[in-house]
Amino acid sequence: MTSSRALSATIFLAMVVQPQPLRAEPRSPPGGSYEVTARLELPHLERWGVDKTTIICLPSSRDGDEIPVPVLSANNPFAKCTAANLMTDDSKLEYDIVCPGRGAARGRAVYILSPNKFTGRVAMVMGAKNMTMTEVQHARRIGECSPAKLGSAARF
Repeated sequence: MTSSRALSATIFLAMVVQPQPLRAEPRSPPGGSYEVTARLELPHLERWGVDKTTIICLPSSRDGDEIPVPVLSANNPFAKCTAANLMTDDSKLEYDIVCPGRGAARGRAVYILSPNKFTGRVAMVMGAKNMTMTEVQHARRIGECSPAKLGSAARF
């Protein structure tokens, strides 16, 4: 009788002290309104990069293949593209940007996420033109989105 109580107590103790399962890694920055400073860098033209700041609204949830953070550079071809190969590791978010069509633009995004900010680099290849560039983003959360702007990104 004593041995069965000891065994039960040991099992119960093992269950209590067992580490709790970790929370799922964030698959995108927390939803809300963000002030984003972005700069488009072109190879061999580093001195010509100009920082531009805009406010975007990121939804709290998104569709399965929707790009988590939009590319903000003017005249970019990524509006109808999707995210693929989404990976998270600690506070790092990485994904490929895949666009429909032969010779379409493509990209690779890498972000470092924090509770109220993120930084990222999006390496882009402009399809058949074989033109490469990188968009660098620094963002900080400034509050909740207004219902009218939810899911939209303001362009500069």
